[in-house]
Order: sequence, then C-alpha cells, then structure tokens
Amino acid sequence: MTETAQRTETASHPESPTGHVEGMNFYTRKWVRPEDLNANGSLFGGSLLRWIDEEAAIYAIIQLGNHRVVTKLISEINFQASARKGDLIEMGLIATHFGRTSLTMTARVRNMITRKSILTIEKIVFVGVDEDGTPIPHGYSTITYDRDRMPRPHAEPLPEKLPETRKGCAEASLRSTRRQPPR
Repeated sequence: MTETAQRTETASHPESPTGHVEGMNFYTRKWVRPEDLNANGSLFGGSLLRWIDEEAAIYAIIQLGNHRVVTKLISEINFQASARKGDLIEMGLIATHFGRTSLTMTARVRNMITRKSILTIEKIVFVGVDEDGTPIPHGYSTITYDRDRMPRPHAEPLPEKLPETRKGCAEASLRSTRRQPPR
C-alpha cells in the first residue's frame, strides 16, 4: 500500500501540525506486515532500507529524467525507533543537491501510529548512467514538480534473427498468437 504526495520545499525539517515532515518533497507510506518483521517482532532494518532505496531511486528517475540510475552512496543511518506489525510508516525524501551526473537527497522515516522518528539518512546519492553504466550529465539544477522529466518509454528492438535453438519455438508461438481471419 503506497501513497505518494509531493510537498513544497522549505528550509527546515520539523514535523508540521498535519504530521508530515516539513520540507520533504516526496512521501511514501508503507504498512508493516508480518514478512517485514525481524526475530524480535519489530520492523527489520533491511526491509526499511530496501524501501528507502527503491523510493529514492524512483524520485531520482523523476528528477534526473533518466530511467537508468544507480545508488552511489548511503551515508550513516541513524535508527531512533522502530515499528511493529500493523504500523504505518511514512518515508520522506528531499533533494538537497544536483551534481553534474548525480542527485543528493535526505531521507526521514517516521511511524505514523506512534509519531516517533524511525530513522534519518542525511545523504543518499544517485547517479544517472547510460546503457553501459557510464555516468552521464543530466543538465538539471532544480527540483521539478511536473512529470515532464519522466523518461520516455524504451522499447527493446526485436532481434533480426532468432537463435536456432529457440527459432522453432518462437515461430510456433508467433503463429499461434496471430489472429486468424474469419472463415
């Protein structure tokens, strides 16, 4: 269950009366389920870090306009509290710096039930890369709230010739999926 909302950028990060962390540009909410728990019955840190990395990648894709981004750095992670099964957590991200090929952001996570801060990551860096994994300049210096930087769909070209070992199967599959004219 993910809900995303964009927020306007502000200079500070205190929690607002609505419960959101002020200054965060991108919110995602997660429901803590049994498969997310550790042996103590609390949220497994690895699950939370996976969620943060995924949401930060999505945010970087939108901001850099490139569907090929890689995590370069995640700074010290300061766990302050946890969550239990059934809790709702909110992750917030804010872009703090645009490099030539990169985007740096800060992450904050809080438990929406207990209202406690779960963790803070001061620095997460993503780099936009080309199809060979080489960093490429993105040309941006400000946050966008539009979807105009979303990467365009990338269709993989079909091979000119199918490999011999799979050719017969692929040709049979193509014949079976072609629409037959009415008789």
